[in-house]
Amino acid sequence: MEPARKEHWDKIYSTKGPHEVSWTQDNPATSLAFIHSFNLSRSASIIDVGGGESKLVDRLLLEGYEDVTVLDISEQAIEHTKRRLGEHADRVTWVVSDILEFETDKMFNVWHDRATFHFLTEQEEIEKYVGKARRFIKGDGFLTMGTFSENGPPKCSGLEIRRYSDLTLGEQLGKDFKKIKCLTEDHHTPFNTTQNFLFCAFRRVPS
Repeated sequence: MEPARKEHWDKIYSTKGPHEVSWTQDNPATSLAFIHSFNLSRSASIIDVGGGESKLVDRLLLEGYEDVTVLDISEQAIEHTKRRLGEHADRVTWVVSDILEFETDKMFNVWHDRATFHFLTEQEEIEKYVGKARRFIKGDGFLTMGTFSENGPPKCSGLEIRRYSDLTLGEQLGKDFKKIKCLTEDHHTPFNTTQNFLFCAFRRVPS
């Protein structure tokens, strides 16, 4: 695990509450709408990459999804979310890992990411990430991605990020993923600022 990257995020989550970080979202409506559009059973396997303190897991459990995994590089973030969920935390598989080092025998119907991909600024990192997604998404499973759009901020949490259009995001994911739908939306931060996001859904092309 990249020590500097882990230390950065552990420090963020150990010193700031949910309403002191820009990405806080009380209702992950767009992410849920994409997941609902896939028309999967409640037994579908879903991973939230960079799930941190996101409330997506709360909503998925409330809706009866039975196989939810939350991955984050920060153990602090995972522990905060476990405490928030209380006894329901036992219904979730928790993974503390840098996504670039993540390994598993499990395959997922849905790979969701609203927090990680745009922080990968080196092409080598991006290709490694896409390789992981290709390996761990089931043959015709789904990937839903939220990144900063071309109209989004150039930095987040003090770190450089990469901004995307639906065209450039599709180019990075390559021929193994077929675009289903993209949209842009404004995210209103707890600081009364606005960040423009790109959300896209893709289907994995079976090998």
